[in-house]
Amino acid sequence: MMPCLVNWFIANDASEHRKFNSHKRIKPIMSDRQTLPAVRPTPQKSVPNATGNRLPVVSLAPSPGRAAIFSVLLTWLIAGPVLAYTPDDPVVVQMVDRGLRFLEKEAGKSPGEEVICAYAHFKVEHDESNPVVAQGIRQAKKFAADLSVRPSSKGHYEATVSVLLLAAISPDRFRSELTTFQRYFDEHQMPHGGFGYPGEKLGDVSQTQYVMLAIWTLDRAGFKLKYERVVAAVQWLLRVQDVNGPWPYHGKVPPGNQLITQEKTSLSMAVAGGSSVLIGGDALRVWGESVLDDDSGIVGLPKAIKLYKEDLNANRRKTAKLPKEPILRAVDGMDRWRQANAANDAGLKYWYFYIVYTIERYESFLEIAKGQPADQSPAWYNQIVGELKSLQTEEGGWTSPTAHTSPPVSTAFAILFLIRSTQKSLGSGASATTIGGREFGADVSDAKLQGGKATQNAPAQSVTGMLDLLESDGADALDGKALADNAVLPTDPVKRAAQLDRLERLVRGSKSWQARRVSAKLLGMSDELRVVPALIFALSDPDESVRQYARDGLRFISRKFEGFGMPDDPNNTELRNAQRQWKQWYTTMRPGYQFLDGDN
Repeated sequence: MMPCLVNWFIANDASEHRKFNSHKRIKPIMSDRQTLPAVRPTPQKSVPNATGNRLPVVSLAPSPGRAAIFSVLLTWLIAGPVLAYTPDDPVVVQMVDRGLRFLEKEAGKSPGEEVICAYAHFKVEHDESNPVVAQGIRQAKKFAADLSVRPSSKGHYEATVSVLLLAAISPDRFRSELTTFQRYFDEHQMPHGGFGYPGEKLGDVSQTQYVMLAIWTLDRAGFKLKYERVVAAVQWLLRVQDVNGPWPYHGKVPPGNQLITQEKTSLSMAVAGGSSVLIGGDALRVWGESVLDDDSGIVGLPKAIKLYKEDLNANRRKTAKLPKEPILRAVDGMDRWRQANAANDAGLKYWYFYIVYTIERYESFLEIAKGQPADQSPAWYNQIVGELKSLQTEEGGWTSPTAHTSPPVSTAFAILFLIRSTQKSLGSGASATTIGGREFGADVSDAKLQGGKATQNAPAQSVTGMLDLLESDGADALDGKALADNAVLPTDPVKRAAQLDRLERLVRGSKSWQARRVSAKLLGMSDELRVVPALIFALSDPDESVRQYARDGLRFISRKFEGFGMPDDPNNTELRNAQRQWKQWYTTMRPGYQFLDGDN
């Protein structure tokens, strides 16, 4: 049986299946400990590559579908060693930007596809007003409404992608829908601990993987969970692991305590099972409270600033204990199987984009489990970036004979892989949720909040008089006259530093477009080199005025009055190029400075 995800993401016709099944020797995905499989064609002649070395031109017997993958191999051979990429690399940024433009033209053929495409788009541009994201929100809310009256056979997938999207945008605003999904998961967990289709007795590793991701997301968002259910799911996964290391599509629980040989194991299910047990372990805090868990919830907040964030589930978690050793043994066994079967595992040729998205999740959680530092450019990432570069279409999307997912879903998975979406989620629980739309005036008032609204009386001209107001929940209620156009920072070093700290926090994390505008403008006028990272971050603000104040402030502070060519209304590529060049400039001024993952 094909993995059940096909029934939701795409229903391929018979001709497509015949075409896919003809690719018996496609092995595009490898672990970071492997090399490309040996190719033994007959050399015909040699040509120089880019480095001047001569490489053989090979002749291969024609075989349907082989050309696509061998183009990837030949590109690798001619280019030489795999390049070192990061999510901020210009090549990757351009690939992602082209993928987003493709999604804006073709964002899914079913409601579930529309939600996953919306999630991928939002994770990059954080713009919920974009039509792709707006449509995804509508469908996610509809899924929540429908679950209570007519649950779908695809409910676990639909609920999970909806949780990912709505929690990324605003857990508070969509609390009702998210609570509905949480209740759905509780009610449909099978007695053995796994998840699967209604009416079936065997648990489904693919569905369980996605439910575990949703549960982890709800845990991070502070929802009150029943952690004994997380323990039950992890224990089921550990019991149905194949004796040789991989996981099956449907898991049979052994009669005793020993693992057995499972049916229909594959790479897609192996990494799905491995990532699931790691995700469950993280939700249970099996790996402890890592530094990533100290995130304040404000995007890009400097690590030196720690804000208290109550863990509402701390006491609940104490009643659901799970040792880490069985999980680590399980993933080690899966990795050994992965290495041993890289060249001949039948699962390698199926579900390419599903697999690469799962691999990113697996490797990101594995770093946490093993206490390793976050690696922005690991070997497995570089290898797959090279493959995705070769597979991207002229239209900007992704597809391949091994996809078994529609082009929009394949593109969404590729984007989520390229941006290291799991690593970003581990690094920040914040969400960008506001879009600005109004100008503010030149006058200042001694505005006060009364009943949640801003009122004004007489003018004032200091930053101190407005910071409390800007940091309040009612900042967007200002009519514009309460914000200073000519306010100045104090000259006293201690007071000035304290106000700059507050302004940096506002420009990075305030939900108020008014607060972010004022903060960007005042930081730009400060002529302080220390505020440059905050202004670079503000270049990607959803509000046009914030972006322009940040750009102009960087030009003033740097005395580079032409800047780096960022226009008033930049596209995503122009914006990221400007951020990258400003970062490079700043590191020449302060060589020891390290930008956070959230500083873009």
